[in-house]
Amino acid sequence: MLAPMSMVADRSPELGDRGGEAPFVRIAGDPAAGLIILCDHAANRVPADYGDLGLGPEEFRRHIAYDPGAAAVTSGLARQLGVPAVLSTFSRLLIDANRGEDDPTLIMRLSDGAVVPGNAGVDAAERERRIARFYAPYHAAITAAIDACLERGAVPALVSIHSFTPVWRGRKRSWHAGVLWDRDPRLAEPLIAALAADPNLVVGDNEPYSGALANDTLYRHGTRRGLAHALIEIRQDLIADEAGAHAWSERLAAVVADLNRRDEIHKVRHYGSLSGPVDPISWDGMPER
Repeated sequence: MLAPMSMVADRSPELGDRGGEAPFVRIAGDPAAGLIILCDHAANRVPADYGDLGLGPEEFRRHIAYDPGAAAVTSGLARQLGVPAVLSTFSRLLIDANRGEDDPTLIMRLSDGAVVPGNAGVDAAERERRIARFYAPYHAAITAAIDACLERGAVPALVSIHSFTPVWRGRKRSWHAGVLWDRDPRLAEPLIAALAADPNLVVGDNEPYSGALANDTLYRHGTRRGLAHALIEIRQDLIADEAGAHAWSERLAAVVADLNRRDEIHKVRHYGSLSGPVDPISWDGMPER
């Protein structure tokens, strides 16, 4: 059995070696800078009362448990830019922070060939317990970070950091990174162009996944609130060690800092009809009182 909370995604100062019970960690930064960095799959930890979910240690080293390298890139990027960040501290095997509450893949019973025994008997009550204990506090922390920016008079852009496997179902993935987005191109399109300007990089536009996932993190906090946002996927072998993660955080810091100076990034803009309630933000980006 795994030691309680000992499966560490990235041994960064923010996440620590054991982490404790908090479902998220914050990295402090200037809310007036108008930028927030997010990491939904930062850690592969499961608290002691859930044991190892019936899985061996090797499964917790895989992408099914977390996004390897993503926490290190997130923390490096936030520190270089001096902006706030919010990172999860629980494994996506326990509950996936980047899914809607009504998504059938919120709690996976089978993930990329691995049966998860500890999730086999999850009923509605246990689902709600995990939402209340892990998922909801993480998303509340993101909401609080957004509100703190607005209170300082800055409409924040959101950048979410993920990582993807170099090989999927026997096929090599050629992209070094991908930018995922849905209906708001303000941050995504110039981000793709800036990264693709490097002739050594292959950059995917909504690759290797689509960003049009209803009720995921950026839909919930970006689309519904009218905030510019983009999800950056980085190939895991490129950020598997400290040097690689540092190099990518530096690369992204230069690009994102430049884009963050654009006025259009810091305006509230809604696109079409949305499912679910929209949070109370007025068109000039300030909270309604």
